[in-house]
Amino acid sequence: MLRSLGADDERFKTLHFREGLNLLIADQTDHSADTDSRNGVGKSSTVELLHYLLGANTQKQSLWSQEALARHRFRLVMDWPRQSEPITIERRPTSSKVYLQPDVSRRTDANLFGEQFAAEIGLKDWQWTIARDLYHVPSTETPVSGRTLMSFTMRRADTGGFQQPTSTFSGQSPHEAMICLSHLFGLDVGLATEYRTLSQQDTTRKKLVEAAKDPVWGKIVGRSAELRGEISAVEQRITELRQQVDAFQVVPGYEDLRREADALDRQIRELRDLDEVERHNLEQMIRATAEVEEPDDRYLEQAYRQLNIVLAGEVRRRFDEVRSFHHSIVRNRDKQLQEETELLQQRLAEREREREQLGQRLAALLRTLQEGGALDALTALQSVLAREQATLQALRNRFQAAQTLEASRREIESRRLALESAMTDDLNDRTEITSEASRLFNVFARQLYGQSHNPYLAFEARKQRLDIEAKIDADGSRGIHNMVIFCFDLTAAVIAHRNQRGPDFLVHDSHLYDGVDERQVSAALQLAADVMSDEGMQYIVTMNSDDLHKAETKGFDPDPHVIEPILTDQPDGGLFGFRF
Repeated sequence: MLRSLGADDERFKTLHFREGLNLLIADQTDHSADTDSRNGVGKSSTVELLHYLLGANTQKQSLWSQEALARHRFRLVMDWPRQSEPITIERRPTSSKVYLQPDVSRRTDANLFGEQFAAEIGLKDWQWTIARDLYHVPSTETPVSGRTLMSFTMRRADTGGFQQPTSTFSGQSPHEAMICLSHLFGLDVGLATEYRTLSQQDTTRKKLVEAAKDPVWGKIVGRSAELRGEISAVEQRITELRQQVDAFQVVPGYEDLRREADALDRQIRELRDLDEVERHNLEQMIRATAEVEEPDDRYLEQAYRQLNIVLAGEVRRRFDEVRSFHHSIVRNRDKQLQEETELLQQRLAEREREREQLGQRLAALLRTLQEGGALDALTALQSVLAREQATLQALRNRFQAAQTLEASRREIESRRLALESAMTDDLNDRTEITSEASRLFNVFARQLYGQSHNPYLAFEARKQRLDIEAKIDADGSRGIHNMVIFCFDLTAAVIAHRNQRGPDFLVHDSHLYDGVDERQVSAALQLAADVMSDEGMQYIVTMNSDDLHKAETKGFDPDPHVIEPILTDQPDGGLFGFRF
């Protein structure tokens, strides 16, 4: 149970709690003006402080951003399981540490001498200590959240805690809530967790299906039919590359051989070019040789006879000498042409032999280069093969993902049907637990609204999740909705406490009673007082004095349950003793 809530600031109104019903009242004073308000006197801040000291994170709470509170230290004294004396819990808004006296965290570095000393521990350690000792969560691997459990024990209005009986803040995942409620009511947490897993998988599946329709993001997964064709093509390329790598031979001095082959090729081409020139010259020589003829000078004698001119013997002798000389020149030219022709033919033949030798060497080099290659060529080939293999693996992964995605909807639906059946069987096996919870809710609600109504608390396995529905068959007003939450929380707190799965206290903010008829307020407070007395538990509720007065007019006696001090709407009458 909670014993007291205080601070190191003397202005702070230290609250002292006791067993049973505790009414923290915000009242007016004789000096209150019409412009004064009991809003902001500390009713909701009391709940926030209790959450803060029992492991809440402060980042999202505006209360802890107040500079006026930053230098103060807040303190909660409460009973603790397996402790004969109450423990003290202290925290500062500016520190992430929690001060415990004694240290009940049971860390591995604590209690070295078998004694419990005061210690400052981290917030995570403190949160786990609360989950372990107050809610009997078996291990840190359990999906049950200690902070969510505490939110069912102490609902907060500013986080949407009074919107639905089965949720404690706006936007809360119903699966997270059902996991924690399964723990409180004693249902199978593992099955509730499986619902969450399937929901997460289905959400991911839907996102991937939408992404696959996108022209860009669709390339990340793709369609199995298209990927199957791509895989086949890449496998064929890999087979060909692997054959090339297996047949590849590294040629020593590959670059030298390649340069020699290039030089031989150039030399052969140069010889062919030279042959082409000399063959042309040879053709000219042969043609010139064939055209060489003895000159015919007989036409001169005929011409002289026709002119009746008789050449003298001396003239004829000289003419014969000239003719003989001319024939000698012609013969010499013919001989020279023949010699030049033979020389050209000889050089052509020699170059033909040289080209043949060079060609044989070049062919040998080309065979060598064709059969193998340089080491860097082999490395490059292996690199290409490795890239293709990586591409193939990526395609196979995408193919597997695409197949999984295409089959996941059917698989998830099948698993959901199986889970629904398993949860139904489990609820049937736990009929005693669910019946007791339903009976308590029914009893509590009938005490508020009479025997003419038929309130119920139902547990049902559905395909999407475990469904817990609390209902009072009335007009559905805000006040009745809040009393459904009251009866639900009271039922869960009693069931959990009886089975050592929850603490012995329950805390409600005054917002729970907004819009509630005074008759139901009176009945709810009396019911809480009776149940807490019977169960040995504690119920703390904040309330304005006029709302309490309405309940009092309907027969509720608040005097035994009002705790000191009473908060007022004066500047120094609030919980903190000053306004900020």
